Amino acid sequence: MQIVEKTNEGLKRAYSITITAKDIDKRVDSEVKKLAPQVKMPGFRPGKVPPNLIRKMHGEALMQDALSNAVRESVDAAIAENKLRPAIQPAVNLNEDYEPGKDAEVSVELEVLPEITVPALDDLKLERLVVEPGDAAIDESLSKLAESQKRYDTAAKTYKAKDGDQIIIDFEGKIDGVPFDGGKGEAMAVVIGSGQLIPGFEDQLIGLKANDETVINVTFPEDYNAENLKGKDATFDIVVGEVKKPGESKIDDEFAQSLGLEDLDKLRELMKGQLEQELNGLTRTHMKRKLLDQLAEAHDFEVPETMVEAEFNQIWQQLEQEAAKEEDAEAAKAEMEKDRDEYRDIAVRRVRLGLLLSEIGQVNGVEVSQQEMQMLMSQAAQQYRPEDREKFIQYIQQDQMAAAQLRAPLYEDKVVDFLFDKADIAEKTVTREELEAAIEADEEAEEAKAAAKKKPAAKKTAAKKPAAKKAPAKKPAAAKTTAAAKKAPAKKAPAKKPAAKTTAAKTTTAAKKAPAKKPAARKAPAKKPAAKSS
Repeated sequence: MQIVEKTNEGLKRAYSITITAKDIDKRVDSEVKKLAPQVKMPGFRPGKVPPNLIRKMHGEALMQDALSNAVRESVDAAIAENKLRPAIQPAVNLNEDYEPGKDAEVSVELEVLPEITVPALDDLKLERLVVEPGDAAIDESLSKLAESQKRYDTAAKTYKAKDGDQIIIDFEGKIDGVPFDGGKGEAMAVVIGSGQLIPGFEDQLIGLKANDETVINVTFPEDYNAENLKGKDATFDIVVGEVKKPGESKIDDEFAQSLGLEDLDKLRELMKGQLEQELNGLTRTHMKRKLLDQLAEAHDFEVPETMVEAEFNQIWQQLEQEAAKEEDAEAAKAEMEKDRDEYRDIAVRRVRLGLLLSEIGQVNGVEVSQQEMQMLMSQAAQQYRPEDREKFIQYIQQDQMAAAQLRAPLYEDKVVDFLFDKADIAEKTVTREELEAAIEADEEAEEAKAAAKKKPAAKKTAAKKPAAKKAPAKKPAAAKTTAAAKKAPAKKAPAKKPAAKTTAAKTTTAAKKAPAKKPAARKAPAKKPAAKSS
């Protein structure tokens, strides 16, 4: 085996490896010897089949295995001999004109991790903004909880439905007078004004009474989730079963008991705990961003372009999904394009911070324990069908890149906690509004820094789409590891169960499990789930 370096520029490396035909043939001989005791052939005792016959029977498969093993070992040898730390899985290619019996020429291209100087951690200074959940905040949370638990009482048969009421309907949808698949449902409960159904549907239910029959006219949105219905005009034959008025939601001991708690005091205590957890999360978000800002300002090393590209693609895909939810999706995408360079700068920042945090963690002995990894795998496996969960765990155990991707968010949190312990932290009590304003200011400052690197003509407009602000909130280190893992030609994980993929899939799956309703009962008039989050 001969290894020749072809490229050594920045973080890029390329090698040409020659694996001799003699080496490959020796490997085949070795495999033949291993296989011989197991081979059975008429006319020969077990284990006594001549090697030349074994080669004739299994030669092609043995050659492929031998070549594959030789290539893998040669790549590992090139990495070890040159003391490389690959940023991603190397790109390995066998010469196209290779034929058995000839030397194999293998090209290897990869990017390596940069050399990073770990910063001194004694001068880190942070501010912890603390919010105490007061009675007013607890009362507001209780009111929202009561609203979500609202009951509806059957109204008189002469009562006309109005905004906020619940109406129980049977319906059948038609296009050009012909019923369409999935357009029929029975006893579906709709809260008027909830936005549960496509635009214009709920408004036409106002004024209806129990036992009323009517026909309403609607137009399906252009981005509706069923191709055959996009932009189509339709009618729905409606039969009203009953109309229900929202009942009064009293926040008292009885309400608490309906939720399985002893009394209102216990419920308030529970809500206070949830608020504290939520506020602590906001406090941590603010501290973490300030910490990352300090680290980013102090380090400007070269980062692997392949990792940046993978991270940018991840950001861009998320932005495209968010833009698709906007009323004017095309305008949102056009706005994104103006800021393409800005988002690439954000990708660079994330990758750099991810590598830096990883290096800090390794130097200081931060680890994710085997027990913690087992917990992560068990939690992630719940996204898959029961019969695929064990396959998923085996996949993670066998694939280092996939394991790194799963481990990354927890590892990042542990490194951040380590840095918090090292930092000089001053506490300051603020209101929730002040804390949220500080977090928003951090986001704007990050975007402003990215925009400042661009030419004046390319600066973003003031009216930026909300979707475009979401990408910078990702975790840098987690994104870094994910980007690396995506480049690895690893084995595929077991297919996820549909319910784990999208809200739409969850709705469909749930409908199939409920025999009391037809699977498509809610599909025809309902909005696509994604539209509700815009």
